[in-house]
Amino acid sequence: MRNILYLLLFSTQLFFAQSGFENGNALYAKGKYTEAVAAYESVLSQKQHSSELYFNLANAHYKLNAVAPAIYNYEKALVLNPENTAAANNLKFAQKRTIDEIKVVPKVGLAALLHNITGKLHYDTWAWSAVGFSGLVFLVFLGYYFSRNTVVKRIFFGSIFVMIAGILICVTAANIEKNHFDNDRPAIVFAERTAVTSLPRNGDKPLLVLHEGAKVYVFETKSQWTKIELTDGTEGWIESSAIKEVKD
Repeated sequence: MRNILYLLLFSTQLFFAQSGFENGNALYAKGKYTEAVAAYESVLSQKQHSSELYFNLANAHYKLNAVAPAIYNYEKALVLNPENTAAANNLKFAQKRTIDEIKVVPKVGLAALLHNITGKLHYDTWAWSAVGFSGLVFLVFLGYYFSRNTVVKRIFFGSIFVMIAGILICVTAANIEKNHFDNDRPAIVFAERTAVTSLPRNGDKPLLVLHEGAKVYVFETKSQWTKIELTDGTEGWIESSAIKEVKD
């Protein structure tokens, strides 16, 4: 009986979430962007998330010229689906509305080099590739076991080691990407204007000033202050209330 109640509750939530999403789309199509934002956010309030939902919400914010919320939601759409090319393209347009021009300086070192290679694919893709290689190992083993030709058996035997190497590579790449994803903490500046200081306290001369929509990376948080890094390598402290982490 309890399981049935849970199923009914889940079905009801799913129905209202879908209704809210479709209502938001209808409002957006009519140019009622403020109302569309409210409809999409009502879906989020029910703990329903999807790349498409964040993408549509970002589009509505973009139409309202709300730079930070637009960029933030495009980024969230890409976290859930890195292959959402529409979100990636629209994100570039939204970023052109920001004031700050922060260069992207490539990182150096072994970890950065490995990520440049493994970052070509999502960690889920690497994991499924490992599963695929595992299936091939089983099939090749069957070929080796049932083959009566010596040359063919040798080919199958050698192929098994190639497949095992593929599994190890994919598992290693998946772990590297998963660790990078877990440790990577992007955030978007929501404050219209905020200072970055060398120490977590007020009164210090700011290293620079950031504006709405700028992207930073979070290192740590102390009370009302957060240590961040910019894409050009600049580090400093910013008031925690000024930013919003993408993966929260």
